[in-house]
Amino acid sequence: MNTFSLPKKGDFPTYYKTYLSKISDENFSGQILRQVNELREFFQSKGTGWDSKAYGEGKWTPKEILGHLLDTERIMMFRALCFVRGEQQALPGFDQDQYVQNGKFNGVSIDLLFKDFEAQRNSLLTFIHTLDESILDIVGNANGKPITPRALFWIISGHFTHHFNILKERY
Repeated sequence: MNTFSLPKKGDFPTYYKTYLSKISDENFSGQILRQVNELREFFQSKGTGWDSKAYGEGKWTPKEILGHLLDTERIMMFRALCFVRGEQQALPGFDQDQYVQNGKFNGVSIDLLFKDFEAQRNSLLTFIHTLDESILDIVGNANGKPITPRALFWIISGHFTHHFNILKERY
């Protein structure tokens, strides 16, 4: 499945609207792969050393942003997996700042972070291709709110765009 429609209002908590407003209804697979290339080109254009420095006090470094993207995408994918397999239990939220702090991403080479990001994106696409579109509208509960796998997948793309825009504007 390369294309599937965007989620409908009510398929996700309203706080995700910020991310979903940043994407267009297009070829999902192409969008996911394009984002990998855009991020790599952006980091390569900056040289060395800048990726472990935050633009302000209490802000994440570019490496931490990439680590946050990885963690969040894994969590969103896990949630989608649970829902399409029929999980009825509510799934917990997560503290993104604690995850970034405990991730210690500034100590990881940028090459390894990119390798991980590419692998994560390939895993996402492989997983999605195993699913029938009809299963994408199953409603699960994550962080105390109803959400569908369809919404989770598109949120991954919009969440990336949100953070990529921050990287481009501030670094």
